[in-house]
Amino acid sequence: MPAAEVQSLPVSRFPNGPAASPGFLLWHVTLAWQRAVAAALAQFELTHVQFVLLACAWWLHEQGCTPNQLQLARQAGTDVKMTSQVVRRLEAKGLIERTIDPADTRARRLQPTRTGARLARRAIVAVENVDARFFRGEADAVTPVLKRLVAARDPLGELV
Repeated sequence: MPAAEVQSLPVSRFPNGPAASPGFLLWHVTLAWQRAVAAALAQFELTHVQFVLLACAWWLHEQGCTPNQLQLARQAGTDVKMTSQVVRRLEAKGLIERTIDPADTRARRLQPTRTGARLARRAIVAVENVDARFFRGEADAVTPVLKRLVAARDPLGELV
């Protein structure tokens, strides 16, 4: 690229570097938090995504709902195809049962097995303990900000 073109490119809003960028800082916080959660979940032989889907299935079941894969993906905020793959893995581990939806034989209803429900409860406690240590009293300040950021996005992650 010619020097004149390089000079005409927009300059960052953060002349002091990425440490002033909220997105860059969020990236670093997210990576550190994910490492802490992954370490806590290792004892349960669950990946973070497996945990989220199992915990969401458990929570929905506790609320009297037996979700299909699309509903579970929406609750978890995950891709539908990836959700299907992970649910199959959870099923193979004996943590989730998939049954044919009587109202739509193409759909499968999901619910945790007894083993899955017990594991979900134990893993939720472990992850909540990570959150308590990680956020060290900042959760009350951070949670409303995160809720506003989540609410300001459409399902595809775009600003609304």
